[in-house]
Amino acid sequence: MEDTIGSELIEKISMNNENRSDGYQPVTPWTFSVASGYTLLRDPRHNKGLAFTEKERDSHYLRGLLPPVYLTQERQEKKVMKDLRQYQVPLQRYVAMMDLQERNERLFYKLLIDNVEELLPVVYTPTVGEACQKYGSILRRPQGLYISLNEKGKILEVLKNWPERNVQVIVVTDGERILGLGDLGCHGMGIPVGKLALYTALGGVRPSSCLPITIDVGTNNEKLLNDDFYIGLRQKRTTGQDYSDLIEEFMTAVKQNYGEKILVQFEDFANHNAFDLLAKYRKTHLVFNDDIQGTASVVLAGLLAALKLLGGSLSDHKFLFLGAGEVSYLSYNSTRCFIFCL
Repeated sequence: MEDTIGSELIEKISMNNENRSDGYQPVTPWTFSVASGYTLLRDPRHNKGLAFTEKERDSHYLRGLLPPVYLTQERQEKKVMKDLRQYQVPLQRYVAMMDLQERNERLFYKLLIDNVEELLPVVYTPTVGEACQKYGSILRRPQGLYISLNEKGKILEVLKNWPERNVQVIVVTDGERILGLGDLGCHGMGIPVGKLALYTALGGVRPSSCLPITIDVGTNNEKLLNDDFYIGLRQKRTTGQDYSDLIEEFMTAVKQNYGEKILVQFEDFANHNAFDLLAKYRKTHLVFNDDIQGTASVVLAGLLAALKLLGGSLSDHKFLFLGAGEVSYLSYNSTRCFIFCL
């Protein structure tokens, strides 16, 4: 009986999707065939913990698999926040939040939305930096996609292994310049995961539309290469034409699999690659680098807002940009262009 109901439901969903002109799929169809009973409780996208009602426990074959108590999301949120505040070490809070995301996604985002000032430094900077340094030791369940040199020639197949089809935003890193910590290789995955969590909590982007990706071409970090728990390729970083060919295959496969409108955000690439990738793909793909473009836009917006208090125009003032990194250079360049080009 269960199989019949599940088959009918999947068929109806498939028919509805086929009738849509935009090809949108709200969720991957296979989730409906497995989202019941014990499997449902192991599915972070649909698991609600103790918030399943009596009716839901019967209809989803959960009777006996949960304690009898019913706790609303609000009550569960209160409990989790109480537990988090008992941790004195920020990394412990980070691990606890990632564990929650892996078992109850909607509670994770509710916590983050309702307690953004308290939890933002936990799921992203500064705590995510330490998390990336120790990623191999704290990893519980892989998140996102890992594309390494071993997948060269098969990247499209790798992308098709991701269960969601309506991906709209990809945040991708090669791990060479993670925050101010340098080359962390495959351990840089914490950055795309954390950044996309913020896009959902603060920007309203559906979790199913987000895809974190790490491109693993090795690392020049000797400490990681000698780390028993390092999760990436144990080789020196590949550069030159082999690197360019892998990125080209990736960018081509992304468009082929997800369409022309897929946004690819380059995250924490080294300066020499970050500028080149933007210049190469900005005319053929929807690409963005928040270290270069995002921060520069915010800096310029801040300067323009300050003029409302100071009066005058930007050309009336002098600005000092400290350092020659991509953030400093692009902040300078956007300010200069605004003054002289507009």
